[in-house]
Amino acid sequence: MCTTIGITTNDFYFGRNMDLEYCFGERVVMMPRRFPLAFRRAGQLESHYAILGMATVMQGYPLYADGMNEKGLCMAGLNFPDNAHYFKKEVEGKHNVSPFEIIPWVLGQCADVAEARRLLANTPLVDIPFSQQMPNAPLHWHIAGRDGSLVLESTKEGIQLYDNPAGVLTNNPAFPYQLTSLGMYLNLTVERPKNCFSENLGVTPFGLGLGCHGLPGDFSPTSRFVKAAFLGQNSQCPKDEPGSVAQMFHLLDSVSMVRGSVITPEKQWDITTYSACMSTTRGIYYYKTYTNNSLTAIDLHREPLDSKELREFPLATTQQVFWAN
Repeated sequence: MCTTIGITTNDFYFGRNMDLEYCFGERVVMMPRRFPLAFRRAGQLESHYAILGMATVMQGYPLYADGMNEKGLCMAGLNFPDNAHYFKKEVEGKHNVSPFEIIPWVLGQCADVAEARRLLANTPLVDIPFSQQMPNAPLHWHIAGRDGSLVLESTKEGIQLYDNPAGVLTNNPAFPYQLTSLGMYLNLTVERPKNCFSENLGVTPFGLGLGCHGLPGDFSPTSRFVKAAFLGQNSQCPKDEPGSVAQMFHLLDSVSMVRGSVITPEKQWDITTYSACMSTTRGIYYYKTYTNNSLTAIDLHREPLDSKELREFPLATTQQVFWAN
């Protein structure tokens, strides 16, 4: 269970909640331009855009959960069980890419959403696992930048690319349903609600916020989609970097998973293990974890972008407190 949100102030920002019942060895990983990026069936890129994002590194290869490239394009994978389908057979004449490779495949080559759309139209996802011990996770992907937002889903019907005017994504069901479901909430407003009940009763709102009455507050994917879309579309904040970053984390907090609220079938608590905000113009990856809600930042442009070696930044998971006395 995860949520992604894109907002534009003076710059474009992309946020992500990772909702899981476990950690997967994640850390912030910078992939420089000259890191040899090998794909199982699609050859190798000796040179590509630099990438910064959250990943686990296995056998020297970064398995990205989310990230951005130096051009400001962002991408994240979100859980999509029962619906995701990857093909057993390769398609001749196309770029056959495995799901675990798709984020570096796109972010390594595409400067914006338009370029990603063209690349993905010729990229079937084939079911080649990273290893026998690591089968492909059932995912769909949110791709976003200053020029728009796109959802990639690989189902039994094939590769689906959807424009995403809401600028958010969660999990099941498939994206078209999530977008259609917003039609049930057209009555929501940030304004003082009008009395449509009856003119005879003289009833008036008894407090602020009643225009949002009916906004979902549970943790299901459909409810988080509606809530994130409503808050993202109505977001107001200072347009500078600190104000925009603070606003993104407030948006993510509104749909985060609190330990004790959702338990998995395996009797484990589902929590937001980390939240991240990507400042695409500046190339800064901000994050906080469930056990440390102080922000930590990594600046892509402070790193040697033309090197060949990955840079790994273990997560700061111990609560940091600023003492005022």
